Amino acid sequence: MKKSYAVAACLLCALTLAPAVKAADETPQFRCKPGETYYMNVMNTGVEYWFPVYEMFKQAAQQLGCKTVYGGTPAYDVNQQLSSFEQVLAQKPAGIFLHPMNPDPFIEPINRAAEMGIPVVTFAADSPNSKRVAYVTSDNFREGKAAADEMGKVMQGKGEYAVLENPGQDNHDRRVSAFINEMKTAFPNTKLVARAATNQDPSKAYNAVLSMLQAHPNLAVLFMPEASSAIGAAQAVAENGGKVKVITVDVNAKVLDMIKSGQVYASINPNQGIQGYLGFITLFLAAHPQLIDPMNDAKRSGANPFAFPILDNGFSVVTKDNADDFRWDTYLKRRGTKGINE
Repeated sequence: MKKSYAVAACLLCALTLAPAVKAADETPQFRCKPGETYYMNVMNTGVEYWFPVYEMFKQAAQQLGCKTVYGGTPAYDVNQQLSSFEQVLAQKPAGIFLHPMNPDPFIEPINRAAEMGIPVVTFAADSPNSKRVAYVTSDNFREGKAAADEMGKVMQGKGEYAVLENPGQDNHDRRVSAFINEMKTAFPNTKLVARAATNQDPSKAYNAVLSMLQAHPNLAVLFMPEASSAIGAAQAVAENGGKVKVITVDVNAKVLDMIKSGQVYASINPNQGIQGYLGFITLFLAAHPQLIDPMNDAKRSGANPFAFPILDNGFSVVTKDNADDFRWDTYLKRRGTKGINE
């Protein structure tokens, strides 16, 4: 974690302190050329999680004189997102900040983007076998572990728990596996009694939890790796006595309301703004490899000299005490911007 922030600090210092030395074409090195545009591409564009990510992605771009476009698909459908990615490639952008719904389907299009000279940086979910130049994320394993540590204490080290999940989405799979592993290791007297695939659908989560509550009347804790399922899960729990503690990852306005009311116990929330800001800086440098002259074989091999596996943006634990600090509408009002609509 400290190493990741050290890398980020170095990048920020380079951008803010470097003299405005002009390259051979008279373009300042740490500025975009006129019209230079970077795209952010996600699945399910209406999910509130993306908005603060884009807000800081956009701010970093504006500070360097660059343009940005927010887009993707409004549906939770990998084929539709692949199609939207192809549409972005056709625009020949300077770079693409991508949250791939699934890792493997994006290998070929990401590799093709690299061959076209268009760098791709993934965030929040990865396509590790592709030629993406970097991956910006909070540590999904640490998120799952942190959630388990919170709930293991609530359970006093014993009792039954269940999970909702979205099989195939890389970051969600990591959170779930880390949660289960930590419960087994740190709290061996707890027991996983049920799991169900809800695929970020509140209705599926609601029905799945109703079935779990009926089959397991002693259920104490529910974990899910994303906020949409938490809404349905918490509703089902509230309608059946409200004794089960619900913990999730990510927040939106509804989940924050549920945390404040006690229907959701807590959420592990990635530092979205840091993710977007560092994501843009990473992508900008990857799009300008001439700025970097490392002592390696990059010039001879033709590889992009700016690439690294993971940059960790960290996370926060959201409870009743700090939930209001994560309100999107309040944040936008304070900043005086229009969010994804500009």
